[in-house]
Amino acid sequence: MTIDIHTAPAGQDPGLLAALAADLTAASYTVDGVDALLGSEASAALGRDQPVPALLRCRSELEELEELEPGSARRTPVVPVLLWLLGQKVSEDRLDAAFPALKVAGLAALRLIEPAGDGWRAAAELRPYSSDVGGDLWVASDVGAAQRPGALRSDHVLGIGGASLTLARSIIRDPVDTALDLGTGCGIQAFHLLAHARHVTATDISERALAFARFNLLLNADALSIDPARLDDRVSLRLGSMLDPVADDVFDLVVSNPPFVITPRRPGADQYTYRDGGLAGDDVVSSLLRSLPGVLKPGGTAQLLGNWEIPAGAHWDERLRAWFAADVDAWVIQREQLSPVQYAETWLRDAAENRDPETYVERYREYLADFGMRGVEGIGFGMVWLRRPAEEGKTTIRRFEEVTHEVEQPLGPHLGAALAREDWAATQGGNAGAGLGEQYLLVADDVTEERHQRPGAEHPGVILLRQGGGLRRTTLLSTELAGFASACDGELTAGQIAGALAALLHHPEDEFVPGLLAEVEQLVIDGFLIPAP
Repeated sequence: MTIDIHTAPAGQDPGLLAALAADLTAASYTVDGVDALLGSEASAALGRDQPVPALLRCRSELEELEELEPGSARRTPVVPVLLWLLGQKVSEDRLDAAFPALKVAGLAALRLIEPAGDGWRAAAELRPYSSDVGGDLWVASDVGAAQRPGALRSDHVLGIGGASLTLARSIIRDPVDTALDLGTGCGIQAFHLLAHARHVTATDISERALAFARFNLLLNADALSIDPARLDDRVSLRLGSMLDPVADDVFDLVVSNPPFVITPRRPGADQYTYRDGGLAGDDVVSSLLRSLPGVLKPGGTAQLLGNWEIPAGAHWDERLRAWFAADVDAWVIQREQLSPVQYAETWLRDAAENRDPETYVERYREYLADFGMRGVEGIGFGMVWLRRPAEEGKTTIRRFEEVTHEVEQPLGPHLGAALAREDWAATQGGNAGAGLGEQYLLVADDVTEERHQRPGAEHPGVILLRQGGGLRRTTLLSTELAGFASACDGELTAGQIAGALAALLHHPEDEFVPGLLAEVEQLVIDGFLIPAP
């Protein structure tokens, strides 16, 4: 699909793209190169949307460069940083010197800069990015709110945001034949998918977003192992809403950072296509979760982010459970929960709608009225994994948990290992003897035990197991379960340990052992205990 939108970067000239990549590489405009220029404190401040330390450092760098003798060579990303990360106007002479292969004419032809008085400013944002695909990459997107006055345009193409990184780090990256990046935006998820998928289909409702994604794929063609003349061999770009462009296809893996933001409906008003799906409440996420199994191959999986409304008086997962078909595996992890007030502030600030006081008050009121109409008390955010069963009659995974503390990143390998343990446990024939009872178990290397007791008490009142990695769970143990875990050194089977505990504690073995092994199975699934090699 060839796309050329005049308000997006131009990706039609392979020579200009190659020259741009060469200039950016020579200038060390990479994640490491920018960090080396700015230093840790200025880089951290820039990550908090505080540009002043970075700006001061860049001005100091320019002064040092001007003191060099004419013809002296010094590789520095200062000009690209000023232009694209700090939104500064840059003179034509400095641009020509910083981009010797491309020069101003080439940058303008690529629609990456535009005239600004006696200099030039960024027409799009171009950020360095470090990927598991090919190392140093660059990602073009629309200029952010911090660098332009007023609210964002309705078809704004978002760059590398926190949600995008959260999703990318949570994907289970098993090799697959076909993958779908639903709502690709600037193409970040497609970059990562190319590392483990033979072919990626990337869709979006916004033609501008697809134009940015195509530009980014071609700019990074070498690192992504793409032949620029044969882009469709690795990536198909399709225009359309949600699953409409792939209604006749099925995939091994679907990844999506969908437009999940819950926004009040205003007749005739433009919505932000990168975040608003055009439906009331959380209908975008609920309808997508109901539909996704239809585009998955048997055994195929989907991972996505989402928001969900939590009615007053209801548990956070009560409504979500009805969104999954009975035969679909599902695991939902809620990462945070906001009140309607917090939610309104977050998303009004995201689109820079807080810059006009009167508009801000009215939009704030609309958010609260919209949530109030449906009796919403909270809005959850989290990650969803689902799987279409590979065969009928298989035990269905159903897991809904809240994990609001910091977790180990990237999370994807840990999620994959947890699901592998779920599948392993399902093959053990239940909790009585012949299955799990015949297995040798070990305590995982990252697990520690805590015991708490009141001064002078003979026995601890609280026994905890804590994980140092993955989801970093903490679980409360009974005395019997703590005794079981302490004996898991690979020398005895689970059944032998449970039987010994039954005898030691004078419990009837036929009643005690199955119940204890049921609890042990959960410790295995959660990763506190692991099968011995």
